[in-house]
Amino acid sequence: MTISSTLTPAAPARLPQLVWALAATHFVGRAGGVVRSFLVLYLTQAQHLSPATAGTVVAAVGAGDIGSQLLGGWLGDRIGRRTTMLVGFLGAAVALAALGSADSLPAIWVAAAGVGLTLELFRPAGAAAVADLPAPQRIRAFGLLYWAANLGFSVATVTAGVLAKHGYGLLFWINVGASLAAALIVWWQVPETRPAGPVRTRRALLPVVRRDRLMLAMLAIHVGYFTLFLQTFTTLPLLMVDGGLGPGTYGAVLALNGIAVVALQPWAVRLLAARDAHAVSAVSMLLVGAGAALGAVSHGTAGFAGSVLVWTLGQIGIAVRFGDTFAALAPAELRGGYLGLASATWSVGAVLGPLAGTALLGLAGASALGSACALAGIALFTAQRALGPALRRRTATHDRPLESKESSP
Repeated sequence: MTISSTLTPAAPARLPQLVWALAATHFVGRAGGVVRSFLVLYLTQAQHLSPATAGTVVAAVGAGDIGSQLLGGWLGDRIGRRTTMLVGFLGAAVALAALGSADSLPAIWVAAAGVGLTLELFRPAGAAAVADLPAPQRIRAFGLLYWAANLGFSVATVTAGVLAKHGYGLLFWINVGASLAAALIVWWQVPETRPAGPVRTRRALLPVVRRDRLMLAMLAIHVGYFTLFLQTFTTLPLLMVDGGLGPGTYGAVLALNGIAVVALQPWAVRLLAARDAHAVSAVSMLLVGAGAALGAVSHGTAGFAGSVLVWTLGQIGIAVRFGDTFAALAPAELRGGYLGLASATWSVGAVLGPLAGTALLGLAGASALGSACALAGIALFTAQRALGPALRRRTATHDRPLESKESSP
């Protein structure tokens, strides 16, 4: 059964069961994803690794995570969205169990890379399944997935610290159980949505992307955006400590991010769904740059909290239109691959952001960091706005009936 056989372009406003099932997997996966936040502490306290060695293990997870975004998208187009999600969740359960039981450094590294490679494998495949829906449903569907993931993350951050007191082994088993539970949801509730057609006739992803200058430009812009956004999670605690504020205050300020996302995301979907997607993204990038710059020059709790709220508004704006924007760029048979590449921009930013932010803060100071963030926000705003006309033309082309698309150059 495919979802395309049950949905028409004039689909009703109610979201299909597929979307709610995917939202459940996002919530369960995030709520049970308690290992990653405490991985450094587990490695240094339970495995007695040095901080530097523990850092290499965390880097192995990050490297695997980049690969998972690309592999998940490619597999989603080749073996199907549903099968890819099942492979990801079941593989993650095995890899997490291996990491929790590994007792030698090589085994820990291998298991950590396996965790990174499987833990996010479902994300681009699930995004491709949403992209297979009629265009009017995509914005609300992507918004629901993002909201569910953030609600799950909020649950995980509250419970993980309490659970860790009873031993790190418990965290691993809870994470394994969450992955298995998500796999069961996929097995029972998620149908296959991949467009019909033999795999051998599908175009290869990389040759198509290399010729797609618009997609390449969007990937570059979003690597820049995620680098700007994710550096805040590394520089903000350093800035707050330098300002005489402790870890408890940092935790309370950062909690505003999760609270705001959970509270405002549904409202933002309704407000922004009818707006020009590319203008929304451009303004959102500008807000993230402004919020990051404000945090770099703040000195008190109120200033830091204000900066978090400003960049959180930008984060929400990007999240509302991220999935449907890249889905509109993708050829139907390559939606998984395109969305995998789009998701990988987050992973690349997660590597570059902390490196760039801490280096600039250490070498040039907070004022220079603030100026750089503001300029980056302006540059991203300008670049995204400049691509607007081309993006609108591409969206109009992909929204034409299938016969028209096949006859167009």
